[in-house]
Amino acid sequence: YRLNPDTIIKVYKNSDALDDIKRERELAKTALVLGVNTAIPFDVVKVGDMYGSVFELLSAKSLTKLIVAEPENKDKYVKIFADMLKEIHETQVKPGTLPAVKETAVKWVEWLQPHLPEDTYAKLHKLVEEVPHRDTMIHGDYHTNNVHYANNEAILIDMDTLSVGHPVFEFASIFLAYRGYGAVDHSRVQSFLHLDWDTAGYVWDKLIDLYFEDKDEAFKESVKTKAQVIGFTRMLRRTIKREPDNKELIDYSKEKLIEFVNKVDSLVF
Repeated sequence: YRLNPDTIIKVYKNSDALDDIKRERELAKTALVLGVNTAIPFDVVKVGDMYGSVFELLSAKSLTKLIVAEPENKDKYVKIFADMLKEIHETQVKPGTLPAVKETAVKWVEWLQPHLPEDTYAKLHKLVEEVPHRDTMIHGDYHTNNVHYANNEAILIDMDTLSVGHPVFEFASIFLAYRGYGAVDHSRVQSFLHLDWDTAGYVWDKLIDLYFEDKDEAFKESVKTKAQVIGFTRMLRRTIKREPDNKELIDYSKEKLIEFVNKVDSLVF
């Protein structure tokens, strides 16, 4: 929430969030030291029974709000979005400083074993295990709500999912935000991103085009396919755990996961 023109507050929907707030503060400091432009929380407040962090963001607006307000300039804002992502992925982190996202992804796969055909599970597990470790930064929750812009400067927020690893894991998360979670019910994209389904699809496609601007279309499509392997892994697990009665989304996620696992021999690009 914006408190005033200079500050915003991030409220944690958890009454025991003080440890999470402290952790995010340390992760944000780590990113800032490594050269990533981010907002550091400078105060902790109580909001009802919950806690929040106060950040200084001088009249900055999210890229989402700018895209909605200025649709004629959406390419400009998606380029800022892509450039910030490249900067994150070019940031080398000292080994052991941040958690490795691959370890989490392997746990997603192993949790799904009872829910997948044996051959699909075996191949999926092998694909994820074979992704090489990288000590490059991953944001983990990268979308246009989490990149703010003011005075020709992009600012990254929500640093609690910061980790290291191969960019395929980042693109999987981005795919879910812009396409995956809303594939069955498009209104979910509007509720989460505050972008309509078509605009969200445009941002996803344009991001891939700009990030991989020196690559051909076949390469770009292969990145999308590989990202969807991880994306649907995460989405299937999440839906089974949180929405066990949502059979349509569970069946869709499982069908797509099996389809994309069968299309690839590696998740590396």
